[in-house]
Parts: sequence; C-alpha cells; structure tokens
Amino acid sequence: EVQLVDSGGGLVQPGGSLRLSCAASGFPFTLYALSWVRQAPGKGLEWVSGIHRNGTFTSYTDSVKGHFTISRDNAKNIVYLQMNSLKPEDTAVYYCVTGWIRPFDYWGQGTSVVVSS
Repeated sequence: EVQLVDSGGGLVQPGGSLRLSCAASGFPFTLYALSWVRQAPGKGLEWVSGIHRNGTFTSYTDSVKGHFTISRDNAKNIVYLQMNSLKPEDTAVYYCVTGWIRPFDYWGQGTSVVVSS
C-alpha cells in the first residue's frame, strides 16, 4: 500500500520556523521526484518546492525562495521542508506529493501550518 505521511505542522508566530516531514512507503521512493504543495484557506492549490529523485536539484516558488529548504533522505524514505521566517501568508495545508506537476501520482494526507501572532 502506498503511503505518504505528512507531519510537522502547527501554530507558529510570524518569523518562526517549522520543519515538515513526509515519510513514504509502498513505492520505489528513489525513483520519484517529490514536491510540497499547499492550499491556503479559500485558495487553490499552489506548488511550493520540489526535489529531484537523487536530491541534486531543487526548485522553489518565488515567494518562498531563501526561506524554505527542501531535502530528502533516500535511506529513510523521507522528504523534508524546512520553513524559516514564516509569514502569515504561508498559512496553508501542506501536502507532500510525488512528481513536479499535476497530476501527482501520490499524495500525503496534509499537515496544517498556521502562522499567526
């Protein structure tokens, strides 16, 4: 059974940090690029960041460049999203997905991030 389990979300003050994790199982993790996407309240899905299957290439949407970092541990089948200098506009449900663009083959269940004072 394919599983992507997202975790690490929570409530944080503006300027704070969170690290999201996505633990994968049930598919050949090292053969897939992985991305994080997010959906803010009342808005559509937004691609945030992606990482090549071997971790050598990463990409970010402009609004998070310089304060989010994606990484992966292929030995543990985990992908991370380190989020620093968080802003209220980063409030969203964050999903780990396989691939770079829709349609994404597999999705995590999502983890909620709320940035508020």
